[in-house]
Amino acid sequence: MNEPDPGNILHRIRAPLAACSLALLLAACGAGSVTSTPRPARGVPEVRQPTRSIARDPQFQSIPGVEGVIGATQKQLVRQFGNPRLDVWEGDARKLQFTGTPCVLDVYLYPTSRSHEPLATYVDARRASDGQDVDRTACVLALRRK
Repeated sequence: MNEPDPGNILHRIRAPLAACSLALLLAACGAGSVTSTPRPARGVPEVRQPTRSIARDPQFQSIPGVEGVIGATQKQLVRQFGNPRLDVWEGDARKLQFTGTPCVLDVYLYPTSRSHEPLATYVDARRASDGQDVDRTACVLALRRK
């Protein structure tokens, strides 16, 4: 049997390898392009609209004392705590931040398969003065009293 000449095999695949390498290099150059959107003028808040909701079934936090918060909509939370200090959309998820002297309460809302509006699924609380974690139930009660 005649064994193939290694030099001949290399010669036959050199052109296709070079073409593939060139294609990969060109694709990598195009993948790094960045487009920018104009920023609003100073003093004008940027309004970000939520992206289309995808219904899912997130896990709901289960902590005694936050039952009126967990499962609530944005409107229900505003009725309890007033207007949020922050209202941030990240994709179809939303974070509302309520503040008072005793604490800062972050409430995270996600779309679910059982509601047209995102529902509060998780809360986090910290001291306003130094950012240290505080009892979530105590923070909810303190912010409801203000």
